[in-house]
Amino acid sequence: QEGTKVPPKRKQNTSIVTSELLHKNLLKSEQENWNDISPTYKAMTKRIKEKLEELHKMYTLNSGSPRMRFGENVYFEENGCIFLAKADDDEGNADILFSIEDLGFSDAFIQRIRISPDQKYMAISLKSENSEEATCIILTLGNFPVVEKVIPSVFSFEWAADDVLYYTTQKNLKCQNVFMTTFTYQKHTKLVYTEQDARFFVDLYCTKDRRFLTINSNSKTTSEVWLVDCRHPFESPALVQARTTGVIYHIEHRKEQLYILTTYGEPAEYKAILADIASSGKENWQLVYALEKQTKLVDFEMFSDDCIMFLKNAGHLYLNVISFVSHSIQLIKLPTWACEFELESHPEHTTSTCYFQLSSPVHPPKRFAYSFKENNLIEQAVQEVPIITNCHTTRLLAKSKDETLVPITVFHNKNSKELHRRPLLVHVYGAYGIDLHMSFKEEKLMLIEEGWILAYCHVRGGGEQGLSWHRDGCQHNKLKGLHDLRACIMLLHDQGFSQPKHTALAAASAGGVLAGALCNTDPALIRALVLQAPFVDVLNTMMKTHLPLTIEEQEEWGNPLEDEKCMKYIKSYCPYQNIKPQCYPSVFITAYENDERIPLTGILQYVQKLRKAALDHASRTSNKGNWIPNIILDVQANGSHCDSSWEHSLNE
Repeated sequence: QEGTKVPPKRKQNTSIVTSELLHKNLLKSEQENWNDISPTYKAMTKRIKEKLEELHKMYTLNSGSPRMRFGENVYFEENGCIFLAKADDDEGNADILFSIEDLGFSDAFIQRIRISPDQKYMAISLKSENSEEATCIILTLGNFPVVEKVIPSVFSFEWAADDVLYYTTQKNLKCQNVFMTTFTYQKHTKLVYTEQDARFFVDLYCTKDRRFLTINSNSKTTSEVWLVDCRHPFESPALVQARTTGVIYHIEHRKEQLYILTTYGEPAEYKAILADIASSGKENWQLVYALEKQTKLVDFEMFSDDCIMFLKNAGHLYLNVISFVSHSIQLIKLPTWACEFELESHPEHTTSTCYFQLSSPVHPPKRFAYSFKENNLIEQAVQEVPIITNCHTTRLLAKSKDETLVPITVFHNKNSKELHRRPLLVHVYGAYGIDLHMSFKEEKLMLIEEGWILAYCHVRGGGEQGLSWHRDGCQHNKLKGLHDLRACIMLLHDQGFSQPKHTALAAASAGGVLAGALCNTDPALIRALVLQAPFVDVLNTMMKTHLPLTIEEQEEWGNPLEDEKCMKYIKSYCPYQNIKPQCYPSVFITAYENDERIPLTGILQYVQKLRKAALDHASRTSNKGNWIPNIILDVQANGSHCDSSWEHSLNE
């Protein structure tokens, strides 16, 4: 209208438009670059793909999916179908209850299954490869299963009673609301709990005896648990112990007593604690069992008369069986080749056997059972899986800059001669107290068969040696993880495992921080670097509080916005900030266009800056044999952050 003042265009908007344009142009140029380069690898890709598919067929036929036992009934999922079999019957006679396609979800996979106590309802979550969020579908079981309800954007869910389901919703990678919904009589849904602190993430769990449903609110360092009494599922949740900074705790229940796994007290590692339901505050906690130093608690399972702790110490796996009847504790060392546990679902806590699977990157999952009655470990005979006899497992300790001993797990072919001439693939992670992923992967077995050496460096920042191992490698201790990685690679070379010109380093997600940092400080130690959705721009990411994870990540990386010392420290190791003209190794990066966890812009800028530095160095030096590294970025339009599905893993 006449007389209306036209507001001046805000500068901020122009800068947003400019950065979006820059992002689009960078992305386009990388996609063109990838399209030019990828045909070079066509023949090699074809050969590898055929080999991996052959291995996959050989091993997946034999490793069945986990079973869920309910009295006489056994439920299991295979190829997107849910089956029901009788416990003492051959599973070849199992009935198909329904398939994902029946529900109209052809491109999704089943992430979680929960069956109501009376087996009348089944709740499942379906997730597609391109999304972090899952859809929960509740079905009435019977001859013809019927869809009762569909709930979008669900993270976790548990049955509090036969027809009462509690669930959490997920938005922007955060879970902060808990709802309750019912299916019979007065069908209704209501909000039960809301978490106000952005650093905390809420999930649900049922105690083994199904007496309580627990609402767990956890940050990276602190937790708080609320109990819903499953006998009275409509009553308000009761608080166990108010959150105390630095104290993590988890709840189990047996015979009117709470069994609490907690970091409370010195040393700040996990301990088993006993408390009464009526007086559950930490002033009433009684110590039952404390872990030894540098021991990691991997998992914990409660039964009516015993509990089993799955432990890791110096790379070896153990079972710790605590009997509540005889008050005895038995420690059982598991086979030396085993690197990873997977506990099977035991919905009935009165069972006398605990089932689990063991695997390693080069050993397919093998099923084991521990019998409480017989007090022994039984290897389950499954269909014959080809045994890998020619792979040797070695465990080393590297001395870091501050004299700390850092474990390394090494796999190589027993028949390989002259190991110093063999190619070596080193793996690293070192963040969030999470262990390096060491379950079976077909491509690792293929590499062993082709004469490669595989090494896994369990550096500080990860969780391999307990909670203190993580604390020693986060925030203002991040550089210790870098020193550990350097020491590991140098020891491998000193021990005759390959040499720098045949060494590649692989990392994913937050593992990209240490791998990218080593690339800047010690580029001569490796010839190639392979990164998947890497976190390479720590400083700029931690300065942007509008990103979904920045606030909760401050407990891992620090807060550079409010702490100048922290800003300088992050700047000292951040891969993007420390790129300089020098001879870099070749780099291959996979990134995802719609990755909600690692902003693509940071990766695009990192690649551009790294290429420029490598070219600057090459143009300044005219040494003979001077080479320009390949720096390749593959931006995938589909897939979400470090997706672990078989198809995705095969493409990668």
